[in-house]
Amino acid sequence: MVKIAYNQLYAHPLPEGHRFPMLKYELIAGQLLHEGTINETNLFSPAVCREEVVLLTHEKEYLDKLLNQQLSPSEQRKIGFPQSPRLTQRELVITQGTIDCCSYAQQFGVALNVAGGTHHAYANRGEGFCLLNDMAVAANYLLHQKQARQIIIIDLDVHQGNGTAKIFENDDRVFTFSMHGAHNYPFHKEKSDLDIPLQDGTDTATYLQLLYNTLPALIDKVNPDFAFYLSGVDILETDRFGKLQVTVDGCRLRDEFVFNTLRQHSIPVTVAMGGGYSPDVKTVADAHCNTFRSAVSIYS
Repeated sequence: MVKIAYNQLYAHPLPEGHRFPMLKYELIAGQLLHEGTINETNLFSPAVCREEVVLLTHEKEYLDKLLNQQLSPSEQRKIGFPQSPRLTQRELVITQGTIDCCSYAQQFGVALNVAGGTHHAYANRGEGFCLLNDMAVAANYLLHQKQARQIIIIDLDVHQGNGTAKIFENDDRVFTFSMHGAHNYPFHKEKSDLDIPLQDGTDTATYLQLLYNTLPALIDKVNPDFAFYLSGVDILETDRFGKLQVTVDGCRLRDEFVFNTLRQHSIPVTVAMGGGYSPDVKTVADAHCNTFRSAVSIYS
């Protein structure tokens, strides 16, 4: 059974004027239920991640600032959201959702978080709408619990996973792979274990061929026993900030290839949604839904 983390807090943590970026999370869950791709038994609602687990990755001083609402104005601007207890709680719930997905993925091959993919968060600070790095926390939790030996993070969001790359720059147990826009945020890139920078205007065929040529060989080289997949849909040609020219169908083919490759190698995978900023939020939600549709089809 494909298990999916969703909590109503994902969609409604902010004041009215800041809610648009969050609306897609509610639409994703609602659409998947409406069309019958999933039912209520597929969904689970994660709790709040424990502080000691967060501290496997993030610095205590930074976590205390989040918990006590002590971020400076400049720190809040860098994140992009005004601080609030509800927003911090949301991040802790998302992070626990990604951790819980790891357990389900080990049982069923795949599990997905309707939110997550907060790859711009560093150990000591947040950036780019990311407060805590959910995949980094989950990866360190697996390693700490000896539930994984070698992890690969496949980051196909259009923005480089700079926080993730920095967190694991000296940890050979986690291989970071980021395929992203060369001239997109963040403008200072960190060094992942493998970066593939894409030129503006990269089309579907070019994008997919690069992925087809890279991922299978990378799996053979790294030999992971667990994978995280950040399936951002900001690679779409309709995205306001992505600068690429990948179609919705191309995005779906990307997801299918990642899932099929990992399944062929019997590597469990936890998936988080990452970014998507097309003007029509329904386009964003539908492209994200394709990730769930592909997972259900391939792993059922």
